[in-house]
Amino acid sequence: MGEGLRAQVSAEALDIGHLVQATGNEVADSTIIVKRLSDGQIWASNPVRAQHRFSPASTSKIPHTLIALESGIATPATVFRWDGVPRGNARWNQDHSLESAFKYSAVWVYQNIARTAGPDIMSEGLASFEYGNGNTGSIDHITTYWLDDTLTISASEQIEFLSKLALEQLPLSKATYAAAKDIMKSDQNANWVMRSKTGWRYSADGMDIGWYVGWLDCSDETFVFALNMDMPDTRYLSKRKDITYSILQDIGAFNCD
Repeated sequence: MGEGLRAQVSAEALDIGHLVQATGNEVADSTIIVKRLSDGQIWASNPVRAQHRFSPASTSKIPHTLIALESGIATPATVFRWDGVPRGNARWNQDHSLESAFKYSAVWVYQNIARTAGPDIMSEGLASFEYGNGNTGSIDHITTYWLDDTLTISASEQIEFLSKLALEQLPLSKATYAAAKDIMKSDQNANWVMRSKTGWRYSADGMDIGWYVGWLDCSDETFVFALNMDMPDTRYLSKRKDITYSILQDIGAFNCD
């Protein structure tokens, strides 16, 4: 993690803990960081937790999509054929494109990508992005490392990675940027576009962790955000987006022409 962002989050960020509290959620059980790219202004709650690494879960589909596109393993036109094996999420039980696999968090598609790429390509890609600890583990972890706490990343590190992605400062081609930004589009209206990904690190014997990361393009401004939170039960799944949208609204991120 860059020393610059660590210093800003701990010392210069505007504290928005009261805004998180106003959503009905405990500040101690979550963190959110928002960075406005035009001037570097940062808003944050719980800066200590912002430095703590967690499994990225499905938010790892952002760097994994970039690696798949840049390496030529997949294109936006690639069709991933369902193997006919029923899985817990009904939306996974069908053929997928990269866009639909990203949207519906089809784990089996990204496991196929990681298996095809192999550990060298995946680890080299993550290292080039400076993505968390960059750890893909042994060959035995190639289809689970982003789900089992082998690969971990903090909210602060998510902000650094996503800022470089939004500004096209990663070692990627223009074609990869264009395709990835289309795939990541999750919400929009006439004045703004949201590119984002949720994540859910399920734990059989501990606390589940929820993520919501991405950025909002609103007129000439870009607001990069990363939230993670404890999720005692599935009622908290919707809170990931609800809290983030509420915070973005409160700081005026949607106020664009």
